[in-house]
Amino acid sequence: MSTTEEILKRIRIALKPWQKDIVEKRMFGGTCFLYKSKMCVGETKERLMVRVPSERMAASLAMEHVGPMNFTGKPMKEFIFVTEKGFDTEEKLQHWIEIGVAHAISKSKQ
Repeated sequence: MSTTEEILKRIRIALKPWQKDIVEKRMFGGTCFLYKSKMCVGETKERLMVRVPSERMAASLAMEHVGPMNFTGKPMKEFIFVTEKGFDTEEKLQHWIEIGVAHAISKSKQ
């Protein structure tokens, strides 16, 4: 199993509490997971992509192994990349999953 496949398997397991509302979709050159049609987390090039509520962006970006998500030369609003060391335990992965789902929930209420 490739590292990408292992990461996707871990994400699927971490998303089980919300599985009835989760859809997988190819996006951003990787695989994304949408909660009620809102992207919350994904994987591309062995990194996590995470949607982060705006009020949590500064704290998230200040963490080790985290950087702005940048595909076009400028950071995307409310998106971050997390390198493998930033989600190398199930606890760390669950932290990012919960932030991504919280973002999606906040957007689905609007």
